[in-house]
Amino acid sequence: MLNSTSNTWIQRPAIILVGYMCVGKTTIGKSLAKQLGCTFYDLDWYIEERFRTKVPRIFAEQGEEKFRDMERRMLHEVAEFQNIVLSCGGGTPCFFDNADYMNSIGETFYLKASPETIVRHLAISKGERPLLKGKSPEELFNYISQQIAEREQFYLKAKHIIDVNTLDAEEKVDSVVRKIIDYTT
Repeated sequence: MLNSTSNTWIQRPAIILVGYMCVGKTTIGKSLAKQLGCTFYDLDWYIEERFRTKVPRIFAEQGEEKFRDMERRMLHEVAEFQNIVLSCGGGTPCFFDNADYMNSIGETFYLKASPETIVRHLAISKGERPLLKGKSPEELFNYISQQIAEREQFYLKAKHIIDVNTLDAEEKVDSVVRKIIDYTT
């Protein structure tokens, strides 16, 4: 980030967004990075770029365990970059020591949403979600509820928690970006 008064670069700790899929991590992260003059990274996109294949394909061909190992290595690689906003996959903080590691390298923000909110967002999302493939609406709700219950202990390790349930898409981005900027400046 450029300090406009002295024309020098200011190094800031990484800003890391965690939470379940479809809570707005990527959308918020892009907006936040733009406003702060940082580089935005989506960990899943970074993995896809580095390994030249899509995350769903990694899951299908190599399994979740192999993917989580790749994810951990790429998290450590991205952490070496300066002045970044990082959006993590929904499971990233839940494996290995990732949650503690993320806290050690930056400011972590848990974007918290209810299963109902996530199911609504998934209905309009165009992304391919390997863990949700082939589930009926009821199965989807139950699966998400169970996963959030299992993952919450890891998400709650984040230094900051922001409830995103009550905000529409545009309000969410503006409100959450303002909150994160307030926390980090």
